[in-house]
Amino acid sequence: MQRTNYSSGAKWEDIVGYSRAVKIGNTIEVTGTVAVDDNSNLVGKDDAYAQTKYIIEKIEAVLKRAGASLQDVVRTRMFVTDIARWEEYGKAHGEFFGQVKPCTSMIEVKGLIDPDYLIEIEATAIIASYEY
Repeated sequence: MQRTNYSSGAKWEDIVGYSRAVKIGNTIEVTGTVAVDDNSNLVGKDDAYAQTKYIIEKIEAVLKRAGASLQDVVRTRMFVTDIARWEEYGKAHGEFFGQVKPCTSMIEVKGLIDPDYLIEIEATAIIASYEY
């Protein structure tokens, strides 16, 4: 099967050795995504809801590039720095995935690469209409 790597152009991709997303066959894996814009500026400082919403929009954009949509997402993994704010993260997640209802995990972590990042999200999508 063909492998396609999708880059965001972030300098960290070459330094660390990763892609924004990887598509093999009808499966797309989206790397851990944080709330930074194309200029590496944080979106939603101290706002768990805003960061979550922005991240899911970033995930949606790379899925579209790969020929998929949020409707194709079968799993999300949310790594959060304060589980007590679960309702803020959950509200944004539910706005995008309330009908899709992918499998999900919300895991509290000690910290992310920048202390202003409140959440990092990974996603897996499977395009059901893919033909081999």
